[in-house]
Amino acid sequence: MTDTGFSPERIDTGKPHSARMYDWYLDGKDHYPVDADAASRVLTLFPGAKDTAWANREFMHRAARFVAGQGVAQFLDVGTGIPTEPNLHQVVQAVTPSARVVYADNDPIVLRHAEALLQGRPEGRTAYVHADVREPERIVEYAREHLDLTRPVGLSLIALLPFVTDEQDPYGIVRTLLDPLPSGSHLVLSHVSAEFDPEVWERIAAVYRSGGTAVRARSHAEVVRFFDGLELCAPGVVPATDWRAEPGMRVAHEQPVYVGVARKP
Repeated sequence: MTDTGFSPERIDTGKPHSARMYDWYLDGKDHYPVDADAASRVLTLFPGAKDTAWANREFMHRAARFVAGQGVAQFLDVGTGIPTEPNLHQVVQAVTPSARVVYADNDPIVLRHAEALLQGRPEGRTAYVHADVREPERIVEYAREHLDLTRPVGLSLIALLPFVTDEQDPYGIVRTLLDPLPSGSHLVLSHVSAEFDPEVWERIAAVYRSGGTAVRARSHAEVVRFFDGLELCAPGVVPATDWRAEPGMRVAHEQPVYVGVARKP
């Protein structure tokens, strides 16, 4: 089921969009020349940009399998991005075929691809809502229609919060999304950090700002704060490639992204 709340005709092809730039980093096909141009400028500044995107993606796969392995059979994925297989529902339904997944994103390109996100296992269920993370109450309201919030939920926030500025209260947004979820729920989160190379990061941020997208890298301590009140799962908040690394990972060397998974007590 899809709740659009949006007209696809409102796609702005004159400005780069972070989700479409991310698609370019992942060698996808669903972006416009303006997105490719901005992403190429980032790649010039930071040749490892594609590896960082893939490290994020691979972390999501490992973390989703881990959370599903803890018996969590419902997931809320905010900031879904343009579908890149395997998508979250494919990962978790391979563990638990009856798993339910609600996707939320604010990019109309993702809306156009929502049908692909809804093709889950017959035993499971997937749904999509076109919504912005800055409207967490709306996302929770929609999730209530498709998930049983008396049972644990995996909340996935992958590479999303850098696009929520301090003025928009990212910590409050995460709390609003987590508060209705019961004990045993898990938060899966990744976040870029400038600590690895502050000068390069500032130049990258300038590329995003020039396209009208505010972006905010955060320190290790600031990323850890998103998990306040939760029980961090080992190995804690670490660079993406260090979180439960597996053989055969496409990207195995350290990337400027902190990640973590935590359980709600």
